Amino acid sequence: MKPHVSPWMDDDLQMLREAVSRFVETEMLPHEARWRAQHRVDHETWRAVGEAGFLLMDVPAEYGGGGGDFRHEAVLYEELNRRGLSGFGQGVHSIAAHYVLNYGTEEQKRRWLPRMARGELIGAIAMTEPGAGSDLKGIRTRAVRDGEHYVVNGSKIFITNGSIATILMLVVRTDPNERSRGLSILMVETGGLAGYRVGRVLDKMGLTAQDTSELFFEDVRVPADCLLGAEEGRGMHQLMGDLPYERITIALAGVAAMEGAYAETVRYVNERRAFGQRIVEFQNTRFKLAEVATLVRVARTFVDSCIAQLVAGTLDTETAAMAKWWITDVQQQVMDECVQLHGGYGYMNEYLVCRMFADSRVQRIYGGTNEIMKELISRSL
Repeated sequence: MKPHVSPWMDDDLQMLREAVSRFVETEMLPHEARWRAQHRVDHETWRAVGEAGFLLMDVPAEYGGGGGDFRHEAVLYEELNRRGLSGFGQGVHSIAAHYVLNYGTEEQKRRWLPRMARGELIGAIAMTEPGAGSDLKGIRTRAVRDGEHYVVNGSKIFITNGSIATILMLVVRTDPNERSRGLSILMVETGGLAGYRVGRVLDKMGLTAQDTSELFFEDVRVPADCLLGAEEGRGMHQLMGDLPYERITIALAGVAAMEGAYAETVRYVNERRAFGQRIVEFQNTRFKLAEVATLVRVARTFVDSCIAQLVAGTLDTETAAMAKWWITDVQQQVMDECVQLHGGYGYMNEYLVCRMFADSRVQRIYGGTNEIMKELISRSL
């Protein structure tokens, strides 16, 4: 089958892809087993990716970024996820940076973005709480103004990059009397921060190389100039404005993982033999591969269209929600078929498709559950 080339690719992006691919193969993939064992990616890797120029590639150069657009970011997402490198939390790092870019003051952009681009600061998004997931209006972590500081008390859970994060995009309640307008975002540098504590690195079904953690805040004093945009009560507005970007990153990761699992499965069934013939020579295998190839191509075409719209500034919330729910549902279906075609080996963690299957399940939950995506879509009908 002729390889698919995304219509948004060009010669410069192809050169970038080759450079990213070499870097991922030589500087990241050899460490993946260790990352899974220790449940985190090393700080040194973040700095190496930053030094290579592969962090914040769609942030303007004046703020230390690569000066490109989302297509440049997409190349890194694809090269990581096709290889099952799900531990490197570049997605939330980039999303946090975009909140600073889109809503921060000029001083805030120059304070944080260059260091995030270099990998000196590692970003995390601290929204979810034990009692507040998709319903962000249920957030209870409080930030009370006290002179030139906010005093923060509360906790967060399921935080990607949680144990290694050095800058948090922290969603807090600044007005207890307003469910929606009472939310604000603080950008919190965690180094030496009194009262801040990282709890457990959580034991998950998949994403074992990723340090999903609990965070605790006890009378943490955060300088008032860390309030994103320097205006209280804008948190919900800011969060809603950047959700399409986040949801396309999830959809794109899903497509790339499907492509990687499909390629690995084609290789396996061509090598594995049963009953005197290669697995691929059985009609059932060929039919299943045809089904998977079609689903992957349709998902790729959809996400390519969304990328083009995002770059053009025309991607709407409903289309992003459609992409997030449909692609991640299909991702789970495709991974299941790939595991089945591997037989017993598909159930072994040493095989890529096994790890990809476990990693894919959370795609339907984070970034807003797929049920919430359908609710958002239905409201626009």
